[in-house]
Amino acid sequence: MPRYRALFRTPEFTPLFLTGAAHNAAQTIAGLGLATLVFRETGSPLLSALALFGPSLAQLVGATTLLSAADRLPPRATIAGLALFFALGTAVLAIPTLPTWAVFAVLLAEGLAASLGGGVRYGLLNEILPREKYLIGRSVTNMAVGICQIGGFVTGGVLIALLAPRGAVLVGAGLYLAAALLARLGLTGRPPRATGRASVAETWRTNRRLLSSPARRRCYLALWVPNGLIVGCESLFVPYDPERAGLLFACGALGMLVGDVTVGRFVPARLRGRLRFPLQALLAAPFLLFVLDPAPPLAFLVVTVSAVGYGASLLHQERLMALVPEASSGHALGLHSSGMLALQGVSATLAGTLAQFTSPRTGMVLLALASLTVTFLLARADRGAAAGKAPETGPESDGAADPGAGRAGPPLGAPAQ
Repeated sequence: MPRYRALFRTPEFTPLFLTGAAHNAAQTIAGLGLATLVFRETGSPLLSALALFGPSLAQLVGATTLLSAADRLPPRATIAGLALFFALGTAVLAIPTLPTWAVFAVLLAEGLAASLGGGVRYGLLNEILPREKYLIGRSVTNMAVGICQIGGFVTGGVLIALLAPRGAVLVGAGLYLAAALLARLGLTGRPPRATGRASVAETWRTNRRLLSSPARRRCYLALWVPNGLIVGCESLFVPYDPERAGLLFACGALGMLVGDVTVGRFVPARLRGRLRFPLQALLAAPFLLFVLDPAPPLAFLVVTVSAVGYGASLLHQERLMALVPEASSGHALGLHSSGMLALQGVSATLAGTLAQFTSPRTGMVLLALASLTVTFLLARADRGAAAGKAPETGPESDGAADPGAGRAGPPLGAPAQ
């Protein structure tokens, strides 16, 4: 059984872990403060949802233009520089006279930067850890996300009450600055993982090569769409219950933490392939209970149970890394991260639009139904590929085959067949 303690004895894992934790805490506190601020000033569920998750929309642009740089930039300088950029941008968002259009312009710039940051950060994690430890490494980093979100949303709620929303935004800016310092002082200077010049054309070529394999396409869709639709549900927490939104977000973070611990620590390799899609279905099913307009205690329970299903993402990521050449790991993980966040932004926009014309709980139920449908279709396609037992390789698939989704894939340290 894998041990978390051994990870923290791995050189550079601890400073990378702490940098990510500070970044996530900053994002959580500043995001809740900004969403509350926008909702109070505009009364719009759509703008409130976009303030919290809208920057993710810019990830789609970054995924198609910037990702080739993820393996071609020195990781330490890039991570520290991006955190400093977020600190400055978030401080600007706290300016009292800043118009709403300028708020979203800053968020757009931050979203573009984040599309590059995910590839650099996760590519460095893949470089620091051997592939057989990647799943448990991501489990620990996801746990940090859950813990930081629990603490961040609770802290953000307290800061909003004590300092007003702008005070929470400024605290987030300070945490981004701390992340920049941790990266600069704690990480070792490493050369880029790949040579050559980063360009839009190279980004497109690598994206096309990664998506040429049906097996990898299914992994990416499973990582992007069902989860993104449920994040759309979560983006409606503020208009659904403004006074308890922080608690709802904290419950979601708690459930995600439980799912990540369970999958990363206790699920044996032989069961991982079988659990990917049933666990992902758990994400959406509990949200159907919002059709009953549940009382707060039941709503907290529903959100907590649902978020356990986020643990399926670890299983899909493990599957993806078994199908991706190591030289393209940063780009591949950046594509996963950017696509996931872009779909979150799209879903938040869709959720806000539905809530604008119906109600927040109706929007949640409709997006949960859509998520369940996509999960079912992807699971059926995976079973069909496994039943066919034919290698799924495209002309630019690097020889990566799909050994079948109904059973566990090869260990992370093994080459893709």
